[in-house]
Amino acid sequence: MGAAEMPYQAPVRDIMFNIEQLSAWQEVAALPAYSGVDQQDVQAALEGFGRFCAEVIAPLSAVGDGTGAEFDGSAVTLPAPYEQAHRQFQEMGWQSLSHPVEFGGMGLPRAAGAAATEILNAADTSFGLCPLLTDGAVEALLLTGSEDQKERYLAPLISGLWSGTMNLTEPQAGSDLGRVRSKAELRADGSYAVSGTKIFITYGEHGLTGNIIHLVLARTPGAPAGPKGLSLFIVPKFLVEDDGSLGARNAVKCVSIEHKLGVRASPTAVLEYDGATGFLVGDENRGLEYMFVMMRAARFAVGIQGVAVGERACQHAVAYARERVQSRPVDGSSKEAAAIIEHPDVRRMLMRMRALTEGGRALAMATAGWLDLAHHGSGGRETAAMADFLVPLVKSFCTERAVETASLGVQVHGGMGFIEETGVAQFYRDARILPIYEGTTAIQANDLLGRQVLRDGGETARRFAGMIAETETALRAGSAKAQAIAGCLAEARGHFEASLAWLLDTTPKDPNAGFAGSVPFLMLTGTLAAGWQLGRAALAAEAKLAQGEEDAFMSRKIATSLFFAQHILAECGTERSRITNGSASALDADFEI
Repeated sequence: MGAAEMPYQAPVRDIMFNIEQLSAWQEVAALPAYSGVDQQDVQAALEGFGRFCAEVIAPLSAVGDGTGAEFDGSAVTLPAPYEQAHRQFQEMGWQSLSHPVEFGGMGLPRAAGAAATEILNAADTSFGLCPLLTDGAVEALLLTGSEDQKERYLAPLISGLWSGTMNLTEPQAGSDLGRVRSKAELRADGSYAVSGTKIFITYGEHGLTGNIIHLVLARTPGAPAGPKGLSLFIVPKFLVEDDGSLGARNAVKCVSIEHKLGVRASPTAVLEYDGATGFLVGDENRGLEYMFVMMRAARFAVGIQGVAVGERACQHAVAYARERVQSRPVDGSSKEAAAIIEHPDVRRMLMRMRALTEGGRALAMATAGWLDLAHHGSGGRETAAMADFLVPLVKSFCTERAVETASLGVQVHGGMGFIEETGVAQFYRDARILPIYEGTTAIQANDLLGRQVLRDGGETARRFAGMIAETETALRAGSAKAQAIAGCLAEARGHFEASLAWLLDTTPKDPNAGFAGSVPFLMLTGTLAAGWQLGRAALAAEAKLAQGEEDAFMSRKIATSLFFAQHILAECGTERSRITNGSASALDADFEI
């Protein structure tokens, strides 16, 4: 069964369970920004969106992978079904789900927006990247744009009539943004002439929307060297008149698009700015600070993409395992060949796929609640610090595990998984970019260790561990399965606390040794965080069962949480050893041929 024939079903039941139980729904729904929103509104929206994505977007996946984006030297074109689907997407208002009502949005909480991002990207990651970048542009302008810029650009972006991009990377800079060379010179009318080359610009050129709003990092004359000298500019593809109509074509053009391993229908453009008209966002030399708003939103969303690809791969693998008949049962219960889903190791692989995906979703939904409370609430510094601590975990745990999950999906299919027609190779190829997008796993690990741990002396990390300990106490009062989860959580938390203490002691004295363990620490912490949220999910499921809800969904949730605890949390000890014992062997390696 190929990807085109394998139907996608949005996991709305699991999503709503996570929103209700893990996203701090009661506190978030009480915020003035979300007054009048209830779970029925969210569920109705997600069910409708799920049907749209299953029927309209999911069939695009194989088409886009086979055809890809094309560039003829002047224009980028996507397969015709993409244009038709985006028109429906825009007309139905799906871009607006989690954006403010005052600019035409539906005003739903961030967890609902995260759920919509997952559903759309599970249906087709190539298609989902355009709305994802637009969401980030909206968030950046909401927080940093002037009133005039908000009035001019936000409504068309939120409606989906226009799309947005972020332009950071340049050929000589890569992720080292301090080396950005693009220039912006002030004109007499207050606009700027922006010139330079930007690479790896997702949806930097296309015809799905009437305009593209580029957010561009560049330097003004006399700006300080390095990242502190960057400013942020709005550079529209078409200039926007005072009445909102489109004016002249701006001096920005696509000179090529990349030929990629995956997400082939998402055009990755090289853009040339040749004195293009740009408009300063905020103050000069604060561009990286402003752009980080969009980067954080994009990092969180890319983590959601990891959950999405994992979900699609998992659904495909389970369906195949139910249909594929091969080999007799190992317990001798039958002399006839059985569906491979009956074989122990296939069940192990499927459970690992499900646990990693549901663990990532649980972590993402919990983080969405923290982000909303930090942005709209009055929780203060501690709430904001916890949100900042969790975002790199969502980004990297969910994307690294998506690659593993997609790989396991290929393995479940056996030799057929290596054949393009089954569709599962595409999930693996699409997943592989996610740990690289918006800052590689190492960049996220450096952020976690440097900015979120060392900067406050481990205060937030210890608070994180304390909340996990509280969950362990609650689990110990539950069933035997809950108690088993508590024991695994406690052991994993011990590895985290020992690693944290070692890093806090070692890194100031020997930064290379500390940062050699930054990725293992990130994966340890992300694994622990996902296991914690699944432990909370198990508590909620047990409470539902105790209330008389005899529901197979709740029993499956407990089983998945226990599997994660016993099979995946167990890996935290290995990461601890890499951190505390492995720096020398990594740093002393000889790479001479």
